[in-house]
Amino acid sequence: MDEKIKSIIDWIGTGSVNIFGLPFSGKDTLGVQLAEAINGKFLSSGLILRAYNTQDKELYGEMSRGMLVPSNRFYEIILPYFAREDLADFPLILSSVGRWRGEEFEVIEAAESSRHPIRAVILLNLSEAEARRRWEASKVLADRGERTDDKSLEVIEQRINEFRKKTMPVIETYQEKGLLVPVSAHGTREEVFNNAVTKLAEFARRAGTKPEHEVRLEEEV
Repeated sequence: MDEKIKSIIDWIGTGSVNIFGLPFSGKDTLGVQLAEAINGKFLSSGLILRAYNTQDKELYGEMSRGMLVPSNRFYEIILPYFAREDLADFPLILSSVGRWRGEEFEVIEAAESSRHPIRAVILLNLSEAEARRRWEASKVLADRGERTDDKSLEVIEQRINEFRKKTMPVIETYQEKGLLVPVSAHGTREEVFNNAVTKLAEFARRAGTKPEHEVRLEEEV
């Protein structure tokens, strides 16, 4: 596993990996694990927006109903994170950054211009039925805190519908660009992490070890 992690570090440089999946697929869990493994920084659009919406009643209402926030608010709140100086020298692991069709192009541009180019996109594969089952289990375990976007099955159904209608086209764009890395979301957290590392290491080997922006910098010199 250490050799696989090293190969990912060599390949990613200060680039980024974006993680997508249905609600309860484990995006943030995997994102934190990967960021720690490669000495990177973890950015979750959901976490940022949930912290921000306490100041914004309109945003709070949208998210509480399971809706994706409007793209203009996403651009305003999330995209500036790519250019933060405290993140400049680190690879980024992103959790569902840019979930609405069209946002992926702005994310790609912002990531590229800040020298955190999107190097791969992980899709955590989970069935809708399993997402619902995990939601039901979370109500028993009470392990999700006081998230308003988890409060009812109706809200979960809306979130699943938003993913199906708005986020799947985003994922298809990344697939067309040859960046998609499918990973099963089934199994323990450790099993999912190990599977993701294996898949990323294989992807890195096929893609080559030197990030594109580093190649361009060498050419400019």
